[in-house]
Order: sequence, then structure tokens, then C-alpha cells
Amino acid sequence: MNGPFVLPARDIVRRPGEMREHEFTITLKEQWGEGIVSFEAGSELDLDVRLESVHEGILVTGSAEGEYVGVCGRCLIDIVRPVEVEFQELFAYPGEEETDFEVQDDHVDLETLVREAAVLALPFQPVCQPDCPGLDSKTGERLAVSTGTEQAAPIDPRWSALQQITDQDGMASSRAAEKEES
Repeated sequence: MNGPFVLPARDIVRRPGEMREHEFTITLKEQWGEGIVSFEAGSELDLDVRLESVHEGILVTGSAEGEYVGVCGRCLIDIVRPVEVEFQELFAYPGEEETDFEVQDDHVDLETLVREAAVLALPFQPVCQPDCPGLDSKTGERLAVSTGTEQAAPIDPRWSALQQITDQDGMASSRAAEKEES
């Protein structure tokens, strides 16, 4: 067995209590994730993994750190965010019981385990900032960036009479300001 996610466990197989630690970086050969954010092909994952021999197999505990890229779900700008995910799984010794993960040829292959943990850690609705207001429904411009043109909110026709009063007050105050200047 070979590959970037395959770790040798020959020296701890069937030796309960033995442990090995590994730190390494993997460059992804393909994209992980299918939503509006994903881990791009060529991006790197930093793995910190501990292999522990137990009676049933090899217990793998670790963490993966990387960056996902995509677009904000509200305002559609490009985002890049760090993500850290922890995982733990028992790689059982081959035998009668069927398990999801097995020790094969005294090696453990972490690719499926790390991929599942990392992709499930991706946000379903990513945002560029926690209070991202999104896009303006009329103009399509980002609301987080002021364009200098203030859009007046539509006024309920039942309150339009009050709008006339505020307009008169506005005119009266502007007239008073003009008189003071002259």
C-alpha cells in the first residue's frame, strides 16, 4: 500500500499500549466538496495523527487543518477561511466482523476518514462576516459597501399622509436655514 494518506503501523500491530505520532502535510490532488465552498485541488492539509494499538485494532486520533475557498452565501464575494477538524476512528484487524475501516497489510489508509471529516466540517451557508447583510434586492449591489446612493424604503400608502407632514417640516427647516444665512 502506498499513497500520501497511508501510514505504516507494522511496529505497533497487535501490541496494545504502543503508540506512534505523525505530523505531515498533504497536497490534495482533487477538489474535496461540492457546495459553494470546497477544498481546491492543490491546496494543502496539515495533519497531526496519533496511532494507538488496542486489542481490536489501531485507534486513529487526529486533526486536519486547511483552508476552504468559495463564495459568501449572502453577498457572493470570494472568501477563503481556515478550518480545523478533529477525527477519531478504529481501524479493526481483519477478521469475521465487517467494519468500515480495517488495517490492511499492517498499514492504515486515512484518506476516506480525513475526507469525510473535512468535507462535513465545511459550512452549509458560508458568509464573509457573521452579520453580512447580503445584496440589495433592487440594485443587486452589496449592502455591506456603501455606494453613496441611499435607497428610500417604499412607504406604505396608509402612512403617506404622515410623509407629507415630514416633508413640510423639512421644507420649513430648510427655509429657516436659508433666512439665517441671508
